[in-house]
Amino acid sequence: MRRVRRLGPGAGAALALLFLWGCGRYADFTLPVLSGGDPHAYYRWEPAAEPVLPAGATWDSHDALNPSVTGSVPLFNFYSGFDGRTWRTGLATSADGLHWQKRGMVLAPDPDSWEGSYIAANGAAWFDGSEYRYWYQAGPRGGFRIGLASSKDGRTWRKHPEPVLGQGPRGAWDERAVADPYIFRVPPYLYLYYLGQDRAAQQRLGVARSRDGVHWEKLRSNPILEPGGGGEFDEKGLGEPAVWAARGFYWMLYTGRDVHENRRLGLARSTDGVHWSKLAGVFSGSQAWNSKVVCDPTVIAGDSEVKVWFGGGDVASPDENLNGQIGFGVLRPANDTLAK
Repeated sequence: MRRVRRLGPGAGAALALLFLWGCGRYADFTLPVLSGGDPHAYYRWEPAAEPVLPAGATWDSHDALNPSVTGSVPLFNFYSGFDGRTWRTGLATSADGLHWQKRGMVLAPDPDSWEGSYIAANGAAWFDGSEYRYWYQAGPRGGFRIGLASSKDGRTWRKHPEPVLGQGPRGAWDERAVADPYIFRVPPYLYLYYLGQDRAAQQRLGVARSRDGVHWEKLRSNPILEPGGGGEFDEKGLGEPAVWAARGFYWMLYTGRDVHENRRLGLARSTDGVHWSKLAGVFSGSQAWNSKVVCDPTVIAGDSEVKVWFGGGDVASPDENLNGQIGFGVLRPANDTLAK
């Protein structure tokens, strides 16, 4: 028999406020439904042999990972650098996406704010034609939230004073952390795909939407993608989604972790951006520098190919000290692999 707890004075008003607060943060939605896609549609993975952006000598000396590429000519790449202690965001530019010139570190954590001193990186950049916006993760290990910074030139940034996406309530799938933001725009909304971590350190993927990039509604039925079963490449957890629309579907590249902390990319497909089917096959590294880890995809999608920048490493680890470098690959349309 359930024990009913008697509420004290004022509890009704508190519950009403909690209810309104919850309704403001959660909603039922999908992306606009797509149709006409070939159910046999797939992509063929063609990675370049060598990294296109290596680690540096100072603030990105241990790892250069988490690219977020935006713009046209030049391309701007807001990537994450780790020096053995702190993750920061840097800028590199390129005319062709293959040859990059580093422009220096542009964003660092503020230890006197909610961000702490560990990370202000692993973000998602978007250029609206006049301003760059960058959603990034910050906070202590195991307690990440997502912040927002804005810039006119990609070099000087203004941070929003508080996180724009926080953890879920007690017992939620994202109770302990939200991280790995990826922005996908379908007017009038921005959709933010992200990692959530629960109290058991299980990592899954979810989605939120916003009209202004600051005030977000999480999908009430999150998570949208679960880890695989025993023996699968993603049985230990999911992260780092990258989403695009093409060929009558929404597509998602995501990182999967196996029991040995090797990381590879999986591919999933959806008609509404919420209900996803994983596709068979994984994209892994074939060179020494990315032999243990292929992760952190960011994409620019065209009609004939999808350009992918990704992180790679030769040390199996769930987070850092991978000897991380940034690589490049192309996804080309194919019709040969079905949903699992």
